[in-house]
Amino acid sequence: MADSIRPESIDPAAVLWSAAAADRVGRPLLLVLHGYGSTEGDLFSLAPHLPLQPTIAALRAPLPAGQGWSWFPIGVPGEPVGDALDAAALGIIEWLDALPEQPASIGLLGFSQGGAMTLQLMRHAPERFAFAVQLSGFIASGTHPGDTRLAEVKPPVFWGRGTVDPVIPEAAVARTQAWLPGRSSLTERIYEGLGHSISQAELGEIVTFLREQYAAPAPTAQTD
Repeated sequence: MADSIRPESIDPAAVLWSAAAADRVGRPLLLVLHGYGSTEGDLFSLAPHLPLQPTIAALRAPLPAGQGWSWFPIGVPGEPVGDALDAAALGIIEWLDALPEQPASIGLLGFSQGGAMTLQLMRHAPERFAFAVQLSGFIASGTHPGDTRLAEVKPPVFWGRGTVDPVIPEAAVARTQAWLPGRSSLTERIYEGLGHSISQAELGEIVTFLREQYAAPAPTAQTD
């Protein structure tokens, strides 16, 4: 499947880094993936609150969307169109492959569309990504060749969402609830009264989750 999909290129000049190139060597990498119509600077604003161990890289999605960017056309909410989600995931993997120094490990943090991207990246490279923080997102429908391996590896995943999110359809939430437990070591958090956003309570639990990941021995990054 992947061989027939053209990756959507990531603009390396648009990447926001938390550290200079010389200070990234040998450190873990935390990839930050924004939501629909947003920019690389959105979630990068969380960087001062996050653990210091990883280098943070906030990527800009490849497709123009209003005043910002998107990873895939919005189409029907919770249902990415065609191969668009895979094309975006393959573009990120292509960007990672081109880094001059491979990080000690790679973690993922994404919101909304970016949350969907974190899970699709894991499907494409189940052993390359150490964990995912998936916020107000979903898993794409259908099966994927990487699902079987994920069921064996079960990487840590934090999934946070609000009870009054008007953006992610109930069907996409239900699909994600059915998919994640068998293919991840899941930490699921539901926030009463929270819409399509990140609350202070959620941020606190994200930080706790990340600290737990970086306290564990870092797996060696793999290339698939």
